[in-house]
Amino acid sequence: MNKLIRLVVLLGSLLIVFSVSAEIFKWTDEKGNVHFTDKPPANRKTEQLELKVNTYTAVEITPLLERLGRTDKVVIYTTSWCGICKKAKKYFRKHNIAYVAYDVEKSTIGKRDYKQLKG
Repeated sequence: MNKLIRLVVLLGSLLIVFSVSAEIFKWTDEKGNVHFTDKPPANRKTEQLELKVNTYTAVEITPLLERLGRTDKVVIYTTSWCGICKKAKKYFRKHNIAYVAYDVEKSTIGKRDYKQLKG
């Protein structure tokens, strides 16, 4: 699990480093229509736009994994009415995958973790 997290962080870092930033120009034609292009048109007043990359803050799951005492166990947060949850648990059992299930509506731990994970 720790190796997987490191791999994801490494790949994400490489994507940021090797991403190509294109120039975007905004201009208005003689009919008043606004256009966005990657090359400025000749004989037109243009405005070069600075676009920001969408980002998000990752959820910190380390405290949850530490509480389990093992990092190789699957944790699934479920509800009694979730069909996908039932299919996932059936799959885990069929393939002998160790897992811990917490109901986010009934379990104190499940409710707390769900809230902490911003669910």
